[in-house]
Amino acid sequence: MSTMAFDKELDLRNLPCPMPVVKISKGIKEVAVGGVVKAVTTDPGALTDFPAWAKTSGNQILGTDEAGGEVSFFIKRMK
Repeated sequence: MSTMAFDKELDLRNLPCPMPVVKISKGIKEVAVGGVVKAVTTDPGALTDFPAWAKTSGNQILGTDEAGGEVSFFIKRMK
């Protein structure tokens, strides 16, 4: 999954909840509709928080990649 193409990468490591969701909410707006953001976080709550955020914001999680205590989300801006 880590070879997926993306337009912007957000380093959200070591940020406590709810900051990763706050940062992705702002960061997704920095790419065009259809663009992909890679967000890397160490927050274990992100595994439930990011899908919930994507559903309510209308964006799409294309995939996740977990390795070494980090989770990378590939999120497509839908609107």
